[in-house]
Amino acid sequence: MSANDAKGCIIRRSEFVFSSFDWGAVAEPVGPAMGAELVKLNVVEIAPGAAWRLGWAFEEENTVVVLEGTGHGDVTGERFQLGRGSSVYSPTGKTLELAAGDEGMTAYVWRTKLNGGETWAASPKLAGALSDDDVQLRGFSGIGEAPTEGEGAVMNFVFWPGTGSPRLCLHCGVQQPGQTFNVHVHPDSEEAFIAFQGVGQLYMYDQWNDVEPGDVLFAPPGVPHGARKPGGDGQDTAEFITCGGPTPFDPALYRAAGVSADVQAA
Repeated sequence: MSANDAKGCIIRRSEFVFSSFDWGAVAEPVGPAMGAELVKLNVVEIAPGAAWRLGWAFEEENTVVVLEGTGHGDVTGERFQLGRGSSVYSPTGKTLELAAGDEGMTAYVWRTKLNGGETWAASPKLAGALSDDDVQLRGFSGIGEAPTEGEGAVMNFVFWPGTGSPRLCLHCGVQQPGQTFNVHVHPDSEEAFIAFQGVGQLYMYDQWNDVEPGDVLFAPPGVPHGARKPGGDGQDTAEFITCGGPTPFDPALYRAAGVSADVQAA
């Protein structure tokens, strides 16, 4: 099945199929088996005190978000302390290692192959957090697919062309009760993102679906998707946080935020 045939799906964390190794286990909820051609999403569960490593990843880049646990990440010798909500970017030609502390670590890793025509950044941003709010998209009204529903949510740009990433991006959507990141499509990109914190809803199959932390959404090019946190009497008042992004990045999101989509060194 190719991405042109795939209709998109929501994969529950409870449905992940893991392969076990001496350092822990890995699952691939988004990849070729489900029709994804542009992005893979791996879920890596690292045992306490163990490490997961990728060798020299030429013509590939990776982003990481820590869902649970603590430890550190290394990108070819540069080390960063990691905890819940920490993120790492590994450019092409770099090694990537995640080492768990005493609690172990669960990380989501987005991976993509480069096509050779990208613009390179000399000094990309390598470490961040979902809370990074230096550059944001506020009040998103969609990309031509549906009218705005309710109050617009906020999206933090963690890794994106402005931080030196030529293809992958990592965005963090923060939906307060009653807020929606409006239903939209990416004409040339595959979207893979996760419910990170709180209980909310993701749009897929022409309807809103309840999700919990760790659940994954995959939307091929042209498939409508979105995120929201229902509000009103009797509703949970905690914010709903999602993260991920379209691969390759969609310039329309940066135009909507009023920033350049050109690749820049951080």
